[in-house]
Order: sequence, then C-alpha cells, then structure tokens
Amino acid sequence: MRIVVTGSLAFDYIMDFPGYFKDHLLLEKAHILSVSFLVDSMRKMRGGVAGNIAYNLALLGERPLVVGAAGQDFGEYRVWLEAQGVDTSGISTIANEFTSSCFINTDQANNQIVAFYAGAMGHDHHSTLADRGLTANDLVLISPTTPLAIERYAIECQQLGIPYIFDPGKQSPRLEAEHIKTGLAGAKVFVGNDYEFGMMARKLDISEAELIASTPMTVITRGEQGSLIYTNGQLAAEIPTAPVHEVKDPTGAGDAYLAGLAFGLVRDLPLEVTGRIAALAAAFAIEERGCQEHVYTRVEFVERYKATFGADLPVELLSTVEAV
Repeated sequence: MRIVVTGSLAFDYIMDFPGYFKDHLLLEKAHILSVSFLVDSMRKMRGGVAGNIAYNLALLGERPLVVGAAGQDFGEYRVWLEAQGVDTSGISTIANEFTSSCFINTDQANNQIVAFYAGAMGHDHHSTLADRGLTANDLVLISPTTPLAIERYAIECQQLGIPYIFDPGKQSPRLEAEHIKTGLAGAKVFVGNDYEFGMMARKLDISEAELIASTPMTVITRGEQGSLIYTNGQLAAEIPTAPVHEVKDPTGAGDAYLAGLAFGLVRDLPLEVTGRIAALAAAFAIEERGCQEHVYTRVEFVERYKATFGADLPVELLSTVEAV
C-alpha cells in the first residue's frame, strides 16, 4: 500500500521580537497603521503541511509520495526530503515563482503577526493523482492547500476508487459548503480539530453529530485533551495525549499526528493503538522548534511507546523496525 500526501509545501521564516507588540500599537490610530518591528533573530525552516506529514511518515519507516507544486527555490528542500526517504516525483516546479512562504513574528507574550505568501501553491490544482498507478489498496491524504486543489483531489480519488483521508484543517474557513460536501462524499476518514468541526458544521447547516456521522471514520483532535475516534458516528476510541518532555513549539504537531494516524490505518492496527502512535508522533514534534527538526529511530519510537502507554507495539509494526 502506498501513502500519497497532498497539500502545501512552504518555507517558514521564524522571527523573534524582543518586546511586546501591544506597546507599539496605537488603537486610536489604527486607520493609518504603519509599524516596523526590529527582530532579534530569523530562521528559515522547511514546512508546509504536505512536507511535514511526509517527513513524519518517513521517520516511521514509510516512503510517502508527495503530490503538489513548489517554486524555483525548492531544490535544496527536494534533495533533503529525498534523503529522508520521501518520494518527491509528484512535486512539480513552477518557473519564475517562489515556494509558498510563511513569515511569523512572535513577541515576548507569544503573540504572533503572520503573513503568508501562497506562491507556487496557487498552482496545486493543476497537479493530478491520475497516471500514478494508484489503486483501492493505496491511501491519499488530502490536507490543506487551495480550495480548488482540495476539491480536485477529492473528485479524482472518488473517480479512481482510491480511499482518502479528508483533512481541510486551517483552510476550513476558506472552503465553501460545496467544497466540504465534495470532500466528505467519498472520504474514508475525516479529520479536524474541535473548532474546525464546529465551523464546518455551521457552514453545512447541520449539527456536529451529523457531521461526525457523515464518514465511516471521524477523528477529532482536542489539543491537551487528546483526541476522539468515531466509527459510523459512534465513539470508538478516546486517545490520551503522550507526555512531552519539554514544549518547544506546538506548530506541526497536528501534521505529525496525521502521519501517525495514516501509518496505523494502512497497517489495519487497532484504533486505540493507531491513535496512540499518532499522539506520540505529535509529542516528538512538539519537543523541537520547527516542524521537521525532530529526529528519532523506529527503535526509539517503539521503546518510548512502551514506556508511555505501558504496552508493546504489535508485531505488524515491530517487524518493520530496523535492527538495533
């Protein structure tokens, strides 16, 4: 079974402001706002939902295929992903365009001012899943990108008979009701956080219970409260969070969770085990700054799983672990 990841590819520019934004804002002058913040540091980091998910899948031993668009500046990122075990043959390079970029400025109170440039992501809807030899035995992850691309991937999966996970995530506010309906129509699994579910239920003018029951499996993440997995509208598993040694950066935790979820699903592991693998993958991501900076071997993952949850991982996973 192949895992195909669609979604954004981006560079994250992380900046730290040594003061407080509130001290430099005059609300009574907001109509002519003009403010410049001198930052202490800036880091350019690999990101984008598809890149993050693929990286976490590679850590777990998969070789996922990424389908999407990147800019003329993507060369080094592509080489790095390949070195981690990611198949980048589905990533097209858009000439005279930059890879999507997110500029994040954070003050001492953890308030953020963010600017996102879509760049090459605006061409995602030209990417296709056709002619890639995918079958009903494979799994596609439809994660945040442009509404047109999300809709196209969902329709293609339905036409080709490929099971898919529908996770519109942070793009939920931009999706029209019809986009959401299209994504739900053939989804094997529907994923989102509790806020996103409330937002989408309102757009569809249905109850959250009805939304949860709209796909065979629904997963709701709830931050520090863990996650809930439903099958056919009924609660099937309540998943706790995995303890974190030190919270350094929660950004990317949801992408790591989704990678762990897909990893367990393609192996048909019990939902309780699949959810805990996802939770532990998220914990590793939280412990490092940046979405693709954490590193672990599968042996380390298995050992921490046992220490965290008091149980061994099943033979299906242990058989893939490299020799110590």
